[in-house]
Formats: sequence, structure tokens, C-alpha cells
Amino acid sequence: MRHATVLRTGLSALLILGAWTAAGPSTASAAPAPNESAELPASAALLSAMERDLGLSESQARTRLAEEKAATALEPKARRAAGSAFGGSWFDPATGKLTVAVTDAGKAAAVEAAGARTRLVKHSAARLDAAKKRIDALTAPAGVSSWHVDPAAGSVIVNVVASAQGDNDVRAFVAKARKAGPVTVERTAEAPQTFAAGTVGGDPYYTGNVRCSIGFSVHGGFVTAGHCGGVGQQVRGWDNSYIGNFQGSSFPGDDYAWVNVGSGWWTVPVVLGWGTVPDQLVRGSNEAPIGASICRSGSTTRWHCGRVLAKNETVNYSQGAVHQMTKTSVCAQGGDSGGSFISGDQAQGVTSGGWGNCSSGGETWYQPVNEILNRYGLRLHTA
Repeated sequence: MRHATVLRTGLSALLILGAWTAAGPSTASAAPAPNESAELPASAALLSAMERDLGLSESQARTRLAEEKAATALEPKARRAAGSAFGGSWFDPATGKLTVAVTDAGKAAAVEAAGARTRLVKHSAARLDAAKKRIDALTAPAGVSSWHVDPAAGSVIVNVVASAQGDNDVRAFVAKARKAGPVTVERTAEAPQTFAAGTVGGDPYYTGNVRCSIGFSVHGGFVTAGHCGGVGQQVRGWDNSYIGNFQGSSFPGDDYAWVNVGSGWWTVPVVLGWGTVPDQLVRGSNEAPIGASICRSGSTTRWHCGRVLAKNETVNYSQGAVHQMTKTSVCAQGGDSGGSFISGDQAQGVTSGGWGNCSSGGETWYQPVNEILNRYGLRLHTA
């Protein structure tokens, strides 16, 4: 089995984070060093995943990674240049550039001087965020999937499940939402659901009869999804040995948690690949822009890639709404919950839920990792 191979090399079979096992106490430095030969995380397997899921050639994938890294670094500077006229930003794969929306044509030159493209829009990011906040205060029926600010559209997008668009409660919610500010209604195929799963032997971590995936190493433990367990619940590894306990957890409202690590387990700054994708070093948590490519690792479906579709989206799960989520075109399935979303070598967030699967496709949301770190005062374990 794969676990035997993983154990021999010092890697735990917990797909994603980097909790490693060994007999007796040790440190991360005692484990085999992951491949860090390239400045950009362009392993053959990562490039292959981008080719499969994004339709890119190897050279196009390498170029995309470099362009997205530059756009991520540029975004804070461009935002400052726009000032109060800032209307949001996104990465445009067609141009390979960051585009910044501005409400004042006079600010465009300063933003362009910083290195970004610009688009003149009617509404500022502050106004759109305020409209979304007012919608957040409403109680959404099950037929409303989610809502988020779309800077390119200059609107708050309210996603309605196609089969429920004629429902009276849905129509009433949309009518109230329109009063909050600029709103555009779009249809989605299915309602979102979390991606936890029942116990299946040989997979990442367990709490009770729920299987989830580890997200990212932090000093003293790891972060994961809140719906996977409550504060105090015990966590067991793939081999059924005790890892630690949930030290903090929030769901719904948020979907994040962290688990302390001990009892012969320790943490390292890598995302594991189950032998099919080389280990990926984690070097930071700079936030990728809308439009950027992103990859996800989970204990059920392993590596899949896609694009960042939206940020600060409110997702209406059956258990309740979760705020400040990032939506992607990456697929996921039961058991992938809590797993790593990574862009290049930068940690992005932990898998929360979505709709669809990795056979027919779908969309998946993650809880941004920086919010989790700030909430619990944690420090990301980086290479």
C-alpha cells in the first residue's frame, strides 16, 4: 500500500499538509528535504495538472505561473495608487496582467504607472462591499447558493440554484437584495455542500466518523475546515494513532479550525502529493488575485487545478451561511474538506465545500488561510 512507502520516506499519508510521523521525538529538519530546485513551483506533476485542468501546454503553464506571481506582488501597490477610487482587481489570463477597476479616470495613470491595466467602472469596491454586507444581514432560503462582489462586472452577483429560481422565497430574497445596491442574478447548477466524508480506511485524518484533509502546517499544529470537528474533539491520523485535538473551530459563519500536533507527530511546510505529485514547499501566504490559476490537494481526489472565480463570497450551506469565502473552478469530493489550496508556493486556504465532483466538474470554495492565522494568532510554517 502507499502508506508503507510514505512511512519509509518519512511522509505521512495525510495528503496535504505536512504532518509527518516517526518513532520518537524529532524535528522537521530530520525529514527528507522536498525538491526545491526551481524558484517557481513548476514540477512536472504540477504542470501536468495545470495542463489537464486548465488546458494549458507546459510552456503556457510556466508562463502563467510567472505572470500570476508578478500580479500577486503588484496588487497591493496598485491598490494604494487607486486610493478611494479602487474598484477591485483581477488577473486577466488573456493579457497576463493584473487589471484594476477605478472609479476616477484621473487615478488610472497612477495605477498604470505601477504596472497594472485599468478599467473605468461606476462603483467603488467600498460601495460594492457595503452592498454585500447588507445582503449578508438577510436570511437566505435554500434556493440561494451564494453571493459575492464581482469587480469586473461592477456588481454583487447573487447565485440562485436553477431549479429554484421561481421559488417565492428565492424571489423575495432577490428583491430585498436588489435594494441593497447593484445586484446581478446568475444561475448555478446545484446547491453547495461541505466535503466531509464518513470513515474510509487509509485516508488522512479522522474525528469521530468523519474524514477530512489537513490544510497547512502552522507552528504547533495545522489548520483545516471548521465543519470537520468542534473544539476539544480528538483527531486521529491515517494509521488511527492520536494526533491532537481541535483547539479552535468555527462553523457556520466561518469554516476554519486548527488542531494541535503531538504524540510523535510533527509539522513541515509542504503540501504532499500521494506519490503522484511531488511535495510542494510552502513559502508564504500572499493572496492570489481573481483569475489566477490555483491547485487543490485533498485526501479523496488528490491534485486538481482551476481558477480563482470570486472572493469574499457568502456561501449558503444547509447548516448556515459562511462568509468571506473564495470561489474556484476546481472540483472536489467528500473527504477533501480542510485540504490545501495553493497558488505557486503560496498557501491560499482550506477546502470548505462546493457542488459537483471531479468526474463531471463543479465549483469549490475555500476559507482564506490568512483569516485563520489572524483569528487564532497562528504562524504559518514556511520553508
